[in-house]
This record gives sequence, structure tokens and C-alpha cells, in this order.
Amino acid sequence: MNWVTDENSALLTDLYELTMSAGYFKRGMHEEATFDLFVRELPDSRNFLIACGLEQALDYLQSLHFTSESINYLGTLGLFEDDFLDYLGNFRFTGEVWAMPEGEAVFAREPLLRVTAPLIEAQIAESFLLNCVGFQTMIASKAARIALATRDREFIDFSLRRDHGADAGLKAARAAYIAGASATSNVLAGQAFGIPVNGTMAHSYIMAFEDEVAAFKAFAEDFPHVATLLIDTFDAEEGARRVVRLAGDLHREGIRIRGVRIDSGELGELSRSVRKILDDGGLTDAGIVLSGDLDEYRIEELVGKDTPVKAFGVGTQLGTSGDAPSLGGVYKLVAENGRAKIKLSTGKATLPGLKQVFRHIDNGCYSGDVIALVDEDVPGGRPLLEPVMQHGKRIDEPESLDILRKRCVKTLAALPADLRSLEPRGSFYPVEEAPRLRDLVRRMLSEER
Repeated sequence: MNWVTDENSALLTDLYELTMSAGYFKRGMHEEATFDLFVRELPDSRNFLIACGLEQALDYLQSLHFTSESINYLGTLGLFEDDFLDYLGNFRFTGEVWAMPEGEAVFAREPLLRVTAPLIEAQIAESFLLNCVGFQTMIASKAARIALATRDREFIDFSLRRDHGADAGLKAARAAYIAGASATSNVLAGQAFGIPVNGTMAHSYIMAFEDEVAAFKAFAEDFPHVATLLIDTFDAEEGARRVVRLAGDLHREGIRIRGVRIDSGELGELSRSVRKILDDGGLTDAGIVLSGDLDEYRIEELVGKDTPVKAFGVGTQLGTSGDAPSLGGVYKLVAENGRAKIKLSTGKATLPGLKQVFRHIDNGCYSGDVIALVDEDVPGGRPLLEPVMQHGKRIDEPESLDILRKRCVKTLAALPADLRSLEPRGSFYPVEEAPRLRDLVRRMLSEER
């Protein structure tokens, strides 16, 4: 076995989820429980997050079950009694989920998911949900910053070879596309999600031929409609001159060179010199693609200097969220059997009860959020958490990636200008607690003391 599938994903969990659940089962603890999945604090380099990963989370919950093979394995651990293993044999998720729409901006302490189900069902889902939603939200948030930096240029997800695992490669491509990438180099992601695929060639391709011109000619003839040529294997400027000299011969064959890619060197200076070489040679419509350890900061610098570039290929820094490689997402019990629950650990306190998040918008710009109890009125606020699953089944069909991309574009445009900056936030986006929620927190604090 070398892949996570619907048949084994129930075991993609931490052992303590199952030992806790076995304890609940032994004591007949099947009451309804509600958990919030949220991020306690934004990383220092993040002014906002972009919610992502919901569809895979719902797929998991709707198909969650333990196969006989999985149960047999659990039996070998010597931890679980037969009646609990029998229970797992009939296990299904039967609860409900409310969620932030994918592509929407979200901030610290705001629930991305609110899961309500019998206690064991909600508990067993914890690890997968944190992995799925936390990772994709992390990558979408990074990709959104890259999209802000590129402005009217495109960027392509080149991250597969640097992503931390095959599953991460798929989910990173999806999250990046939702948050603004125009395409991915990941072919399986293209098949799985309908994302446009894009790529050029490696230096090894150039080196495999007798000379650079032969490699350029072969690729252009074999792929005449997508002929973007990698020109920096030996010398980028000389590579550009060779492309110009070759272009006339290719034109007579009905082939047009679409562009060139530069993957090394001083990208800003090389882009300008290569642009002049191409323009002087009549290739004014051949675009320049830049790659090579790019991130949003380097891209912003290049764009700010009006570097003549059509698109950027972004790999390592995108797929690993290099400057903020974890979010610290948590999944906490906030209500059980109709009673609010609170955690008071130092630095890890939670907000109790079933909650909704309301967003205020002034003149098309987000002005602040309010976290409130679900039955609490917040005048003028737009509720963000939406019902997406009831009785263990999806309420609606999945939204298309185009809808999610448009939502992300809209939410980025509505963020305050200082939050769209790549610099650390000068001021915090206001996220307040509504009066009744504050009162509940105070009352529970006093009761615990």
C-alpha cells in the first residue's frame, strides 16, 4: 500500500483520536459535540489567510468508513476491545458542517469549519481535517500574496518536485490555482481538478542534443503551439540570439516561437537585454517567463521595476510556503450536549459555544469582523459561515474552481490596502467578540475559578 484512498483514509489519523474514541465508546459518551477548526494566530508574515481545502474535507467526511482490513490492523495493536472494533465496522459520519467558503479571506480565531456530530464521529475526523484544511489554506494564502505581487502578470505553479509529498503536490496545485495561479506544471492535478497545465523544458533537454539550436528546433517542431524555449543553459543572451536566428527558419515551416524562459542569473537585467534582442529580431510577441527560486518579494521587486516579463514560474517557495510553512491550526471542542465548553490553557484559550462570523463592509472594503454566538444579532454584518453538510451528506454540489477563483479575486480587492501589502501588517484587522459571546466567556471564566 503506497497511497491514501477512500478505503484507508480512516486510518490517516493520530492514534489518540482512536484511543479517546474507544474511551468515549466504553462509557457510552455519544452525545452531540461541536468542534471549531481555526488558526490561533496569523504568522508574522501574513496579514490574512485564504480559506481552502473544504471540498476534500467534505469528500473525506462523506466517505469516511473503516474497512475490514483497517479493523483487522487495529485489532493487532492490542489496544481496542472487540465491541469498539465492531462499532467501527459500521461507522459513518452523520453530522453537520458549517464552513467558510473557499477563496474567502479569514483571520485569526475565526472558524474555518464548525463540525457538529456525535462525539466519537467529530473526534475521529480531527487529524485529517486539520491536515487537509490547514495545508491548503496555508498554500492558498501564499499564492494570494504572489498574485498580489504579480499584478497583471501571470504565475504558474512549478512546485511539485519540491512539495512535501505526492498528496501535497496535488493539493498545493489546487490551492494555488484558487488563489490566482494561471496554471500548474502538475499533470495529475490537471486531470484531477481541471486546472490548465503548462511547462517548457529542462536544461537536460538542451544538453541532450548536439547543440542548443538543435534542441530549440526540435522542441519547436514537436510542440509548435506551445514553443517556449529555455535559453539560459549556457548563456541567456546568446541563447536569445540563437532563438532569433532560428525564428526565420521556423516561420517558413509555419511555426511561431511563443516565448523564452530564463531560470538563472540576474533576472531583471537579463530580461531587459533579452527583450531587446527579441524585439530587434522581430520577435516582439514572444513573451519572457522567469523562474528560479522566486517568491512574492522578488516578484514584487521585478514588477515594481517594470521588468518586461509575461509570467513567473514559482516552485519551492509556493509549494512549501517557505516563509510561513505552518499555520498552527487547531480543532477544539466548543460545545457538548447543548452546553458551551471552554479551554483556559495559557496562550491557548478558546471561545466557547456555537458561533458565526460576521463581516462588515464599507464602500466595498472590509472594515472588521465580529465573532458572535449563532443566535446573536450583529447589525450590518454579513455572515460568513455557511451550511455545507447535513446528516453526513453534502448539501450542494461542489463549487467550480472558477467560482472559487473569482471569490478570491473579489476578497483580495476588498481587503484594506495595508493588508494587501507584502510588508508585516502595520495595524491589525479588527476581529471583535460580540457582547453576548464576551458575556459567556466572562461567566465561564468565573465559574472555572
